[in-house]
Amino acid sequence: MQLGLIGLGKMGFNMRERLRAGDHEVVGYDPRPEVTDVPTLAALAEALPAPRTVWVMVPSGEVTRTTIADLAEVLEPGDLVIDGGNSRYTEDGLHAKLLGDKGIAFIDAGVSGGIWGLTEGYGLMVGGSDEDVARAMPIFDTLRPAGEQADGFVHAGPVGAGHFTKMVHNGVEYALMTAYAEGYEMLAAEELVKDPQAVYQAWTNGTVVRSWLQQLLAKALKEDPGLDNLTGYTEDSGEGRWTVEEAIRLRVPVPGIAASLFARFLSRQEDSPTMKAVAALRNQFGGHAVQRISESG
Repeated sequence: MQLGLIGLGKMGFNMRERLRAGDHEVVGYDPRPEVTDVPTLAALAEALPAPRTVWVMVPSGEVTRTTIADLAEVLEPGDLVIDGGNSRYTEDGLHAKLLGDKGIAFIDAGVSGGIWGLTEGYGLMVGGSDEDVARAMPIFDTLRPAGEQADGFVHAGPVGAGHFTKMVHNGVEYALMTAYAEGYEMLAAEELVKDPQAVYQAWTNGTVVRSWLQQLLAKALKEDPGLDNLTGYTEDSGEGRWTVEEAIRLRVPVPGIAASLFARFLSRQEDSPTMKAVAALRNQFGGHAVQRISESG
């Protein structure tokens, strides 16, 4: 199958390679001349025979909105656009209408797998009509993990369902990572445990907490015992915030996911104003000792 692929970053580049290895003809576009196959979006459209399928794999937000608006001007009725970035699901309906007014179909696809997707395959969660999803299935089948066809792919529902599902997926991911990290800190704090990495390595087989994320933590600890080469500063890409916001809207309690999101916020504070206030209160009501900053700083 022929595919246009816009965005050749860490994931897009590897997706192009996996699809080409699966005998698909992929024409990629990226602003960086060293990786792009064509110089412009118009050239991308010209390089693909109609009806075209074009996959957008760029950062969420304004870049995605601009790219889809530009595609609406260079594609033709009967073409199909797939947004595989981490767009918020509430934008999918707007993109579908913008393209639909031009006779262009739209699918939203949540993609998981990171840098390992090239060899291991990608988890795919898509939203769109049955007809449009069926049309793109050769692409989805090549991208998802090999083996049992029912695994690694889900047609979650109509437009918007794919990105909503990926949002929740990432919220769960936040909570899992925090739980594994907290477990590591406890193991490292106890003198009885001589090798926390060996514990996490042992957990990769036969235990109920084994998972790919847990295996990756064991790998990270083997490469950098004590994680001395890292700081605790942790960014969030947006999906965790959106998951908590949607949970509030739906009145669904998600204390684990919410706590993991706030833990990331806490990681960015060199000296927590909250804990300063707690120390001040303990001193005020109980006369408890506090640590003061000296005049020299």
